Amino acid sequence: MSGTVTDPRSHGSGPDAVDSVLGHCARRTGAYAGGVYVLSPDGQMLQLAVLSGISRRIATPWVRVPLPAASPVSDAVRQGGLVWIGSQDELARRYPQLALVLPHPFALVAAPISTGGRTWGGLVLHWSSAHPATLSAQERAVIDDACRRLGPILRQAADSGRVLAGPEPRILSPSRNRAAGPAEAQAAADFAERLPSGCCALDPDGRITFLTTAAAELLGAGIPDLLGARPWEALAWLDNPVAEDRYRAAVLSRRPTSFTARRPPDQWLSFHLYPDASGISVRIVPTSSADAVPPPHLLHPAPAAEPGRATALYHLMHLAATLTEAVGVQDVVERVGDQILPAFGAQALALMAAEEGRLRIIGHHGCSAPLMRRFDAAPLTSDTPAVHVLTTGIPSFFGSFDDLKAAYPPAVLQDDMAAWAFLPLITSGRPVGSLVLAYDRPRAFPAEERSVLTSSAGLIAQALDRARLHDATQQLAHDLQAGLLPRTLPRVPGLDVAARYLPSSYGMDVGGDFYDLIRLDEAAAAATIGDVQGHNVQAATLMGQVRTAVHASAGAPPGEVLARTNRLLTDLDAGLFTSCLYADLDLARHSACLATAGHPPPILRHPDGRTEIVELPPGLLLGIDPAADYPTARIPLLPGAVLVLYTDGLVEAPGTDIEDAIRALAGRLAHARNQPVDALADTLVTGAQHTAARSDDVALLLISPHRTRVPGAR
Repeated sequence: MSGTVTDPRSHGSGPDAVDSVLGHCARRTGAYAGGVYVLSPDGQMLQLAVLSGISRRIATPWVRVPLPAASPVSDAVRQGGLVWIGSQDELARRYPQLALVLPHPFALVAAPISTGGRTWGGLVLHWSSAHPATLSAQERAVIDDACRRLGPILRQAADSGRVLAGPEPRILSPSRNRAAGPAEAQAAADFAERLPSGCCALDPDGRITFLTTAAAELLGAGIPDLLGARPWEALAWLDNPVAEDRYRAAVLSRRPTSFTARRPPDQWLSFHLYPDASGISVRIVPTSSADAVPPPHLLHPAPAAEPGRATALYHLMHLAATLTEAVGVQDVVERVGDQILPAFGAQALALMAAEEGRLRIIGHHGCSAPLMRRFDAAPLTSDTPAVHVLTTGIPSFFGSFDDLKAAYPPAVLQDDMAAWAFLPLITSGRPVGSLVLAYDRPRAFPAEERSVLTSSAGLIAQALDRARLHDATQQLAHDLQAGLLPRTLPRVPGLDVAARYLPSSYGMDVGGDFYDLIRLDEAAAAATIGDVQGHNVQAATLMGQVRTAVHASAGAPPGEVLARTNRLLTDLDAGLFTSCLYADLDLARHSACLATAGHPPPILRHPDGRTEIVELPPGLLLGIDPAADYPTARIPLLPGAVLVLYTDGLVEAPGTDIEDAIRALAGRLAHARNQPVDALADTLVTGAQHTAARSDDVALLLISPHRTRVPGAR
């Protein structure tokens, strides 16, 4: 796509259709950059599918955005609404970490892409800081229209298994106001050569695409050596934070800017940058000092440059910001891989942790699995560089395999890598692991790069220590939950049952939802389901006590079972309330007697397919009033019927009326005829599994009498 945008109203699907809609939207709103994110199948990651207006290099930190992260696009997708950032001050207030790594003025909008209540991804657009403080009604309408058109495309791709977002985003070619022919291009070059001082052009990725003879002389390098290179990478004296920062400022703000730098030994140069969608025009002017005043129309002048690794420092700053949001160990591994490899030009990394006297590989990027298996679980007494940096706390850098071989004679080259950095992961003065970076070419590892790499390892160590504690807590919570819920349900003649439990997406993943099936005799059973308030160990502990109390009273009339359990809870004074539903199943008489304590109503599908929401006499939540009464109701439960008991996590969602959600659940039950109860249970929880921001547990219990003769049946 170069300057022309096809009409998105034309029929189409897949990547071309997405690109067309994005280009059309950007053109109509005047946005200089945009992107479309696709939500991963597990609903936990947003992957950038297509990008326009800025380079992949600048967008690297945001190619993959975890849905729980604090960012405009993840917030828009989670909350189901548009997020508008109209100024740098607003960005700093709402997203301080993003403002830290992008200290440049621009405006931004993020909007969810959804159909039929299901979110499939997000749309992001950028404008220059000259944009008004608010979106216009016309811009909002264009954005809404683009999201409506993208929704069916993303949904169809997900339904068909077509991949819209690969490992790397598609980059749309910039549009140009006009194209020049060969003669005109030569005339333009002649024109530039006649200008005083020097000038050059950068593409959106920062590479030099044109420069004059005067510019090359001022920069002190030949034209062939500079074409296709980034100035701060080709010229050692420009390899500094300020030069690349001004380039990023020009690209992201779309405003002119300038900076000064000293070319050794004593030549000061002033660089003036003029950006647009196709790249940046740069004027290079000799100046007397770093304090020379730029022309009045130039904005954001920068101070004199100092040596450094601009790209590495930029990514280090973003790594520090993004690691604060990492939760588990795998989350840390993913974020480290996303940030460290592009920041330092490495091709592979391995993250290792000390466990029980061995160095375990807990994550890797760019390494083969067989190679990782060979190095996994090395004893902490072994003579390897990864163990050495862990035990000594001193980083090691090997610019070539010869260097590595000289330090560790037994070393054998087992991959195509040519240089390595072994970094200790130290937190609170103690080593917790090692980070290995591998490069496919020999590398000098200058002092400033070693310093930045070591600092990065310190950030990673802190995040890894927190993540391992989190994972240990999660495992404890899961073990507790598994011990409190029934491992299997009892076999009851004449009854098919199925149960499902899904923990919440947030918190400790342990909560108070429970279910149980109790066999009373050959022709009778009891079923119960409930939800203790909260999502913590206290809620889970109380849930175990409620299950025990129900078991102890099982066989009594349902109202009496709930009344006894209620008195126990009020005596415990736990400060947590519990909803509960108890059903006495009479398989001989094909009926069920039910009582509820503030629990969502059950749903019954009759053998003929007719489905109804069973309205029960109301009962107070357990644990409030010890004298509460729980009336009962009897319903038919014929062979072939299905009784659905569930907790509110299955039907509650932000912005959704719970009664509408219960009716929708009943509709899914009615349409899922001829499914075994196990398959039916999976069908009913599918929506909850794909909910990205599920804030509550989900418990589901299905009960279906079948036509096997039951003793005593009539």
